[in-house]
Amino acid sequence: MEKIDLDKIRVDITNLDEQLLSLLAQRRALSIQVVKSKVQDQKPVRDSYRETLLLQNLSNKGKKLGLKSDYIHSVYRTIIEDSVELQQDYLMQLNNPNLKSADYKVAYLGSKGSYSHSAVEKYLTGLNGGLIDVGCKSFDDIFAAVEDKDADVGVLPIENTSSGSINEVYDLLQTTRLKIIDELYIPVKHNLLVACESDLSKITTIYGHHQPVAQCSDFLNELNDVEIVVTDSTSTALSEVKKINDPSVAVLGSAEAGKHYGLQSIRADVANQKDNQTRFIVVAREPVTVPMTCAAKTSLILSVGQRPGALVDALMIFKQFNISMCKIESRPIKGRPWEEMFYIDVTENLQSENMQSAIRELKPSVSDYTELGCYVNRSSHTEES
Repeated sequence: MEKIDLDKIRVDITNLDEQLLSLLAQRRALSIQVVKSKVQDQKPVRDSYRETLLLQNLSNKGKKLGLKSDYIHSVYRTIIEDSVELQQDYLMQLNNPNLKSADYKVAYLGSKGSYSHSAVEKYLTGLNGGLIDVGCKSFDDIFAAVEDKDADVGVLPIENTSSGSINEVYDLLQTTRLKIIDELYIPVKHNLLVACESDLSKITTIYGHHQPVAQCSDFLNELNDVEIVVTDSTSTALSEVKKINDPSVAVLGSAEAGKHYGLQSIRADVANQKDNQTRFIVVAREPVTVPMTCAAKTSLILSVGQRPGALVDALMIFKQFNISMCKIESRPIKGRPWEEMFYIDVTENLQSENMQSAIRELKPSVSDYTELGCYVNRSSHTEES
């Protein structure tokens, strides 16, 4: 039997991978031509019917080549979502020329290695020019940096699929002059990282930001006699554990952060919820204009006083105009005991006639009304795509 040459096989695989990368880049370039055509014809970015047909066709062709349907769907869902995001970003840049300009200053919590920094990197994908990091120690510092023009935008986590809403950020939105101009969804996979050779039985102290600590509570509660040290950011926790360099000390962080700080993982994926995601918002001093061809989301703040049924009456206006509400969050109003401020996200463009009609009817029925911003709806992924 002829000996199989593994090295040659690996060379062949590498060559195929390089061809795939080249083809993916060519396909991505065509997405820009697609969106330019859609601009001319005023067609929406998202075409769910076309996406469904595409996936069905590719799945059928893949089966003939011995490829599983779920494999084809997984690969092409990623390709389609990238194409949609690329087209949305192109249109946003076209409508907002100063967006993501050169030497963009971005304020975020912590420093490199934090989950917020991962969100910053995703937001600035394809930036023409340099990124100037403005690392902050608190959410309040992020808002202040943007308000005081020390940063162009701020990137903040606002909710997590496991630990829920981040109330401090919602409270800061109540008093700021800043506007929400974008949102991001970042997959979060927490690992237990150490600075030197160790195993779980040796760990007596675990560092982490309070959000990862909350999101990994089930795992942490199973450990005996382990001290939890809460830090102001994940990057602070990572840096501290690296400096201590003790086999009994660990930190909660991503695998990517571990590589950045020279840490190794002794337990992977320790979050309560395996499909753990954090939604981030991007805030700036000026609002952006979202083209009508992009799926949009509008965020509002309103209060209705203490009249019985007032909130229901206000929300029924959205139903009346067939506007879908995807988020409602209540927070107490400072200085007004037992009164609540309601944060509402709707899947409608602020500039649409439908939304403007709803707002005209809504304003007289509420005590306070603020538009936090209109931005591209990054969660508008269909089941088919």
